Amino acid sequence: LLTVTVFLSTLTPKFYFALTVTSSFISGLIFVFEWWHFRKYGTSFIEQVSVSHLRPLIGGVENSPPAPAAFSAGENETSRQNMPECKVWRNPLNLFRGAEYSRYMWVTGKEPLTYYDMNLSAQDHQNFFTCDTDALRPSDTVMQKAWRERNPQARIKAAYQALELNNDCATAYVLLAEEEATTIVDAEKYFKQALKAGEMIYRKSQNCHSQSPQHEAQLRRDTNVLVYVKRRLAMCARKLGRIREAVKMMRDLMKEFPLLSMLNIHENLLEALLELQAYADVQAVLAKYDDISLPKSAAICYTAALLKARAVSERFSPETASKRGLSTAEINAVEAIHRAVEFNPHVPKYLLEMKSLVLPPEHILKRGDSEAVAYAFFHLQHWKRIEGALNLLHCTWEGTFRMIPYPLEKGHLFYPYPSCTETADRELLPTFHEVSVYPQKELPFFIHFTAGLCSFSAMLALLTHQFPELMVIFAKAVSIVS
Repeated sequence: LLTVTVFLSTLTPKFYFALTVTSSFISGLIFVFEWWHFRKYGTSFIEQVSVSHLRPLIGGVENSPPAPAAFSAGENETSRQNMPECKVWRNPLNLFRGAEYSRYMWVTGKEPLTYYDMNLSAQDHQNFFTCDTDALRPSDTVMQKAWRERNPQARIKAAYQALELNNDCATAYVLLAEEEATTIVDAEKYFKQALKAGEMIYRKSQNCHSQSPQHEAQLRRDTNVLVYVKRRLAMCARKLGRIREAVKMMRDLMKEFPLLSMLNIHENLLEALLELQAYADVQAVLAKYDDISLPKSAAICYTAALLKARAVSERFSPETASKRGLSTAEINAVEAIHRAVEFNPHVPKYLLEMKSLVLPPEHILKRGDSEAVAYAFFHLQHWKRIEGALNLLHCTWEGTFRMIPYPLEKGHLFYPYPSCTETADRELLPTFHEVSVYPQKELPFFIHFTAGLCSFSAMLALLTHQFPELMVIFAKAVSIVS
């Protein structure tokens, strides 16, 4: 102790100042590196090294996340095999470009669709509406070029050129209905013309589809055109208030083309049945499509939760429930809400109007913010119509996050939440929309620690520079006491 005291008494204030400045600089470098590593990889470098290398040396065992329940294991494996982590899907309820998206742009001056979203639609149109035999029909050759055009006016002009060559060119009427028509009524007129031409071409293709592979490809293309037109006609009827007619058209379409379930026409049907308040029919559709072997969607999960909530929401009170406990029906409703929130955690903020809506994009990312926008845009009114449903959602949805504290590593009912949704959603949603991000990355302990260490050592350096003698006495006193 005497030796240490003699050594400290020989040190000058400059030494203490240099020591504190050096420690501040080093801790600052550590803080910057920790922050960079966290922003890039989502984890703390120090924590990662300690868990991966130091814990095994001292005999610790890394905790592994518990395996999902046996019920979800099959679904997890099926989901991993059947769908990529961030596959983009065509929005089953996408709006009409001319009658809805363009009108929004005229009123607000904001572009509701991103270039990436429209480029995906152009690829869809080329896949749906073109085939190798287009060279045999001049009108189809023109339309093949039209779908590749980036300028809307150039596409519309090409559609009229195709109609001049062939007045029964169904895809030309489809393009005009989507992009030139400024009202749903006008769009419906174009689609009726497309239906008449499409049915005639479809019958011809059916009669000769077995003659060669080219004819089979032509039948496949003509089938796509017919299904697309009938679906859009049903959506026109829904938007114009003819709900029962729309429901009948959708049911007929699903019966006529049962193999095209990947187009998710049942989601259009669910929304129309909810508008009719035909809840028994909604439950029947869910019983068929809410199956463990089929891909899920926000429409399926949240509609199932809405029906469960409908049974108890009118009489539900959080105060009463906390005193007497939850009934069986209330437990089922809460579990359904947790299941829906686990699948897509972005939806509740839109349904509870904690976050503003925008027009849904033409493509969505399942479990992403884009899907949440698309779902809430059409289904918010159905939640509002059922008394107490939004109150039950408000009281229970955040409990999902306590059930799954590490959603990127494990899930309760579904496979872990994809980590790439934010990037894809930013490409699908317009720039003026604030993209919802889940899960929010919490700053690791060592970032807080290094930031505090850097600030503390910088403060000591400043005090040592301003009051050198006083800080030397304080340092000697601390060393003697310790």
